[in-house]
Amino acid sequence: MVKVEFLGPIKQDPLEIEAETLADVAKALKEIEAVSSWLEKCAVAVNDEMTNDLSRVLKAGDRVSILPPVCGG
Repeated sequence: MVKVEFLGPIKQDPLEIEAETLADVAKALKEIEAVSSWLEKCAVAVNDEMTNDLSRVLKAGDRVSILPPVCGG
C-alpha cells in the first residue's frame, strides 16, 4: 500500500491504495470526482522528491503527494 496525500485546496482525505507505479496511482485518482479535475494541473512528489515519471516504481510505505499550483507574493 502507498499513501496518497492531497495538499492545498484539494478537498480529499489521504488515501491508502495498492499501486505498483505512479501510473496506477493516476488511474485510481481519475476515478475520484473531487480529485480528477486537479490532476493535469498538479505536481507530484514521491517521498518528498518531485517527479513526473508515471513509470516510477512504488514500494509499500511510499508517500505520494499531490501538489496543486500556488501563487503568492
